[in-house]
Formats: sequence, C-alpha cells, structure tokens
Amino acid sequence: MADDCQGTIVPSDDFDPEPDAEALQEAMQGWGTEEGPIIDVLSNRSNSQRVEIASQFKTMFGDDLLERLKGELKGDFEETVLALMTPPVEYQARCLKAAMEGAGTSEDVLIEIMCTKNNEEIEELKAAYSELYDGNSLEDDIENETSGHFKRLLVSLCNAQREEGGEDDVDEDQAEEDAREIYEAGEGQRGTDESKFNSVLALRSFAHLRAMFEKYNDLAGQSIDSMIDDECDGPVKDGYLAIVSCVRNLPGFFSKRINDACKGWGTDDTTLIRCIVSRSEIDLVQVKAVFETRYGRPLSEAIRDECGGDYKNMLLAVVKD
Repeated sequence: MADDCQGTIVPSDDFDPEPDAEALQEAMQGWGTEEGPIIDVLSNRSNSQRVEIASQFKTMFGDDLLERLKGELKGDFEETVLALMTPPVEYQARCLKAAMEGAGTSEDVLIEIMCTKNNEEIEELKAAYSELYDGNSLEDDIENETSGHFKRLLVSLCNAQREEGGEDDVDEDQAEEDAREIYEAGEGQRGTDESKFNSVLALRSFAHLRAMFEKYNDLAGQSIDSMIDDECDGPVKDGYLAIVSCVRNLPGFFSKRINDACKGWGTDDTTLIRCIVSRSEIDLVQVKAVFETRYGRPLSEAIRDECGGDYKNMLLAVVKD
C-alpha cells in the first residue's frame, strides 16, 4: 500500500474512553435509543479506541457493550456498528467464515479478502481465524468449500508466499519471461493452463506484476485482463481479474466493489458495509476519489441514494461527507 493512502477515520486526539462510555450508556438508557450519539462517538474514533471504550464500558456499567448494542439496534445499522466495533482482522475472519457457511459459497467475498492482502496480513488472518473457530485452519476450510483452479488459487494465496519488493527490485528479464509463459499458457495455445497463471499471479510481487503486465501488452497486443476475460471463466477468472485490479490500483478495486454493490435492483448492503468499514482506516480517502472520478458522483451521493435512516447516517459519518 502506498504511503500516501489514508483513511477517513484517524485516532481521536486527547482520547478518553470514560466520557465516550458514558455517552453510549446515556444513548441506550430508558425508552428507545438515541442513535445520534452512537454515530458521533463510533465514527470519530479508531477501531483500537472503540475497543478501549468497550473495555471501559464493561468496567463502569458491568455490561458487554457489543451485547448492549445488539439488543438496542437492528438491521443494517446494527451490522455497521458491530463491524466498526470488531477488530479488523477478526471482522474479516468472520466475513470469510460467513462466506463459507450454509448452502453454497460466496466466492466474491473470498476473492475480495484473500486477493487484497499482503503476506503479513494473510498470516494474521489465518491466526485470527484459527483462534475464533476452535483451531480450524482457514486453508482447510477453503479446500473443503471450493474446488478446481479457484481452490488452488486461494490455497496459493493462503500460503502467504508472495515475493515482496519495490520497483527497484524488479528483474525485467524475469518479468518478460513471465509474460511469455502467461501468453503461452493462455491465448498462445489451445485451452488454458491455469497452473501457470496461479504461480505468477499468486507469487510474484505487485511491482513485478506491474512490469509483467506492460510486457504482456507489448507481446500480445492486448491487456492481460482482456486475455483473462477471454481465456478463463467462473470464480477463478474473477480471482485473477481481482489480483490484476489490485496490482494496478487497490483503491480502484474497492471503488468498483462499492459501485457494484449499489448497482441494479436493491443494494448489497453487506458488501457496502464491509468495504467501507474495512477501508475506513486504510485508504478510504483514495477509494472515494477514484469512485467519484470513475462513476461521476461522490460516494456520499451513492450512499444517500441507496441507504436510509440511521444506517445511511452512520455510513456518511464514516466516509466523512
């Protein structure tokens, strides 16, 4: 992630969890709930500060803050608040588990989370998943819930073996060789050798992949994503395209996820919440900028059009518009 990326939520200066805990207790006392103070407190504190507030709340009032919030709130507003209150790595581990539970698997969620992480983040995610789910292995669950080339891609990502290095570390000759091998594994032959795609897209550094994409374009006369779109299908195609998108512009990947969640009949609120909350302390400023450039309206306008009530107000408070 580039150093110039920034979240819309930053730690509050002169933070004191005691008055925040008192404000939340007051908001939930008596008949009905005052949602305004809940929005104000939670959207202006970092996740680590919210965790401190929850601890202070337990000390002062003897109640679990998350359980109180669950009892007082409902619907998409509740889902957003609970997402904000959960440590990011735990939240994403829970999202992965939910994506693999029940009938069918939400491949897009697995792609969104697994394809956007560096090695350290994947190791943290695996540890959190195991701790939350009685020692279950994230890799084992992925193997059980997915199949074929898509399973192999996710397992490769789960191994957290991607090369790391910046633009100065790129071996131009190797990038050219990778471009040729990808070409020969795809449009240069009958059928597609996805194993070669996996070994390059899941293991090479982002800087190396950027160089390889340029060399592929020179070699094949078309972009690598156009080739993937032609040569691959199903969730593995979506996974490859997600990696290409993240390599080129990570905020751009999330701006598209948000736009897709807002398109068509109805809103994919769970995806909208997950993307906004998960990027709120990382690069949501850049996600907003790309969103407005690409889709011709501010993210705040999309939220106003697609959401309502306290849920809308909470998302607007998080995106700072």
